[in-house]
Amino acid sequence: MKIVRLELREIRLPLVHFFETSFGRTTERRILLVRVEDETGAEGWGECTAGEGPFYCEEWTETAWNTIAGYLMPMVAGREVESASEVNSLMKAVRGNRMAKAAVETACWDLEAKRAGVPLWKHLGGVRGEIACGVSIGIQETVDALLEKIQRETDAGYQRIKIKIKPGWDTAVLEKVRENFPDIQLMGDANSAYTLADTEIFREMEKFNLMMIEQPLAYDDIFDHAKLQQQIKTPICLDESIRTPSDAEHAIEIGACRIINVKLGRVGGHAEAKRVERVTRERGVPVWCGGMLESGVGRAHNIAMSTLENFRLPGDVSASARYWEEDVVDPPVTVTPLGTIKVPDAPGIGFAVKIARIDELTVRRESKG
Repeated sequence: MKIVRLELREIRLPLVHFFETSFGRTTERRILLVRVEDETGAEGWGECTAGEGPFYCEEWTETAWNTIAGYLMPMVAGREVESASEVNSLMKAVRGNRMAKAAVETACWDLEAKRAGVPLWKHLGGVRGEIACGVSIGIQETVDALLEKIQRETDAGYQRIKIKIKPGWDTAVLEKVRENFPDIQLMGDANSAYTLADTEIFREMEKFNLMMIEQPLAYDDIFDHAKLQQQIKTPICLDESIRTPSDAEHAIEIGACRIINVKLGRVGGHAEAKRVERVTRERGVPVWCGGMLESGVGRAHNIAMSTLENFRLPGDVSASARYWEEDVVDPPVTVTPLGTIKVPDAPGIGFAVKIARIDELTVRRESKG
């Protein structure tokens, strides 16, 4: 497979509702899309999941743009590879910048699957044609507003509810949620907002029967998480700390977590996500797909990844309509009344990219090749 041309675009996509975490509030996504083209004119699409600022991790929209346009596209344009799994090797001179690399790499997987005439999920080795879905609900203006959102999502059939927590918006909020929803699968995502000094808060959370607490401590830590996990019954799920298969192996070995969230951008694309999945599967630690407010392109890649064997828990892959008035793919991603997504069987990501919609949203573009 020869990658003869790459195109990078930035689109601006307003959210239907703001999304707030311990990092801050987001009302509009600045999304980078990568299109790759082979010698036959076939194309594949990928998405960079970096945020608007360097808060979730070091990468953000501007650094990703410069990295992709200035370094990664020249490294890949005109090159031939045996398979999409080799694309990362073309970019290995660039350290880190996994979200930028994933945008290019996932586009190549989409292209390769289309060339083979098979759906991406099967090409990756997926084992299920339907995935279980949960939702992530940001910090709200009031607890009542949060309860209303949870009711709406449970009515829609979602199988797991994740709420964002931070100091001052944690135990009292969880107590109200449990009073109103005693039986739902519930988890809290701290996005690194706490320290070991807050251990008593997590002990108090045990009475709420949470599925897990996601990344409660420092974003680059596994050692303090191991100390915390020894002191609490609730499973810890690591997110930001797990960037490589080795990170996953080490975290499991020292008991830093019992669950891992896999995000395509954070680990650097499908090839690395498959390696993380294998490491966790061999060690009996379940994983699930985390979300980064993706457009339909990134959401389609998440759906494909979620079909891998060890993605045993509902992920953050939800319907397009939860985020966008109009998505950039057709059909939009929808969720069944049972809280599942039926995986498309069309070649590649399985959704048609709406070029006219993307043209309308594009604020800058650059190409190579």
